[in-house]
Amino acid sequence: MKPKQIIQAEAFGRVAVLMGGSAAEREISLNSGHAVHQALLANKVNAIAVDVTTNALEALENTSFDRVFNIIHGRGGEDGVLQAVLDSLKLPYTGSDVLASALSMDKLRTKLCWKGAGLSTPNWVLIQTESDIEQCSAELGFPVIVKPALEGSSLGMSRAENKAELLTAWQMAAKYQCDVYAESWVQGQEYTVGILGAEALPVIRLETPHVFYDFDAKYRADTTQYHCPAGLTEKREQELANLALKACKVVGVTGWGRVDLFIDRQGQAQLIEVNTVPGMTDHSLVPMAAKQIGVSFEELVWRILETSFK
Repeated sequence: MKPKQIIQAEAFGRVAVLMGGSAAEREISLNSGHAVHQALLANKVNAIAVDVTTNALEALENTSFDRVFNIIHGRGGEDGVLQAVLDSLKLPYTGSDVLASALSMDKLRTKLCWKGAGLSTPNWVLIQTESDIEQCSAELGFPVIVKPALEGSSLGMSRAENKAELLTAWQMAAKYQCDVYAESWVQGQEYTVGILGAEALPVIRLETPHVFYDFDAKYRADTTQYHCPAGLTEKREQELANLALKACKVVGVTGWGRVDLFIDRQGQAQLIEVNTVPGMTDHSLVPMAAKQIGVSFEELVWRILETSFK
């Protein structure tokens, strides 16, 4: 890993750690935010925790900051909205810009970009009305996984084994008030690759007794297993690292992030999604991967804050 860009904590100035937000992932963001804030304080950075309960403009008014560590997950923090506000305020911030954030938050548009770039991602069908259930069943077969396009942390996702379950899954996902799509179920191993700057972190293989890596498996269950090293050959690990970096480049992701993917039973890597503001809790994957190469949580947070220097 490259040496640190910033040596003295004073160079960061006064840092706002934006957390919370009003999206469905608020609770997770607060957990991530408090962990990040404590790590910055441990690094002697002048960091102030800012809980965004309404909007960022309101949260930042009547105070002065030099830069922002954005740890708001989901809509309003990870979708380009906050990035646009910070750009207008001329406040440097961690992570990706407006365009990359908006694209990556939209799983459907991300998949279209990847497909256009020749990268493999599972087949999918957009479900807009009940009449689309028949077309989806014919095109994808079963099982499928149904997803709201603009949510993270597996919120609103469910597996469907038949048309009746597909209808129920679509109705549940539609409550999140965004595009809903069904995606072919991938039989294989699930992996994730953290990105820090222009480098990929060690690959993690996920294993859960749940039907899939859902919200409970991510944040509550003690039965989820994380394998790092992932048990891959050195060549295969490098291939996945290169794929994750390319997947980020296609949609313009910079600074840091995390790419989720599967390797199917034919050995083909299938891209699932990219997260531009990954979790930073005690269950989170980017800190886990960084630890594997000797980067502590405190150092990781420092290096992510460095990405605010564009």
